[in-house]
Amino acid sequence: MKCSVLTALFTLVALASAIAIEEHGTPVVRREVLLERQGANENRPVPTGACCVAATSLKEDVCFNNGQSGRCVPDSVNNCGTTLTCIEDSRLTCDAAVLERGRPTCRRTPGA
Repeated sequence: MKCSVLTALFTLVALASAIAIEEHGTPVVRREVLLERQGANENRPVPTGACCVAATSLKEDVCFNNGQSGRCVPDSVNNCGTTLTCIEDSRLTCDAAVLERGRPTCRRTPGA
């Protein structure tokens, strides 16, 4: 079996790039950056954390909380004061018949 130096080098480079891509904790950041580039919130920032961005985020904007995607909704569960709260999609109840900013209206499921 013949293996050239170039083949061995190519294999090492491929393995090194695969290891760099799979860094722990970066998938959420990459998704967040991708959503911002795609204009998910009409070029407003995609919030990360329990509270959305004060005086910037609007109802139904996409956000990330606890590593999950969610929506900015009015709720007091996270002690955000007058700022919208980021609630994970799994804790939301949405009404597809009622649109708000072009998206189904979502609110936190009672007790969730």
